[in-house]
Amino acid sequence: MKKSTAKSKVSPAPATKPVPAPAAKAPAKKAPPKRKAPAVKPVLAAKPAVTPASAPSAAPAPARPVAALAAPAPVPAPTPVPAAARRPVVTTITARINIGFGNALHLRGEGPGLSWDQGVPMECIAADLWRLNLGESARGYTFKVLVNDLTWNNGPDYAVASGGVVNITPAFP
Repeated sequence: MKKSTAKSKVSPAPATKPVPAPAAKAPAKKAPPKRKAPAVKPVLAAKPAVTPASAPSAAPAPARPVAALAAPAPVPAPTPVPAAARRPVVTTITARINIGFGNALHLRGEGPGLSWDQGVPMECIAADLWRLNLGESARGYTFKVLVNDLTWNNGPDYAVASGGVVNITPAFP
């Protein structure tokens, strides 16, 4: 069989429909031109002289805009703590003793709020626990415990520093 080198006839491309022309458009409104922020020129710092004995050079620090070099904002002065917010200094005296129903413990001594002439009643917390909270004192307190503000406890006087807590077990005759 012989091969033919002649070109074969190719059928023409199929006909296409004509595309209608686009309708006339209203002129488009132009957008206002975009404004660019003014360029900030970086401030370049002078390079320090490098000697062979100095440390290897690091990458240069990035330049800061001029606005960043403004003075820092002033730090406001600390506000004073109002007197009502301060914690008061309280001295606590507790006595563990059962003195019987109907009796009360009193404290006499020296320091703010105490006197050797008349006792201050203690608060009964439990059947055998009594407590008294005293205010602030520059010197502290020296005291003795009395039953019904009449009978003194045995032994020497007790002492406590201002703001301290003391737990005692008094003995009576």
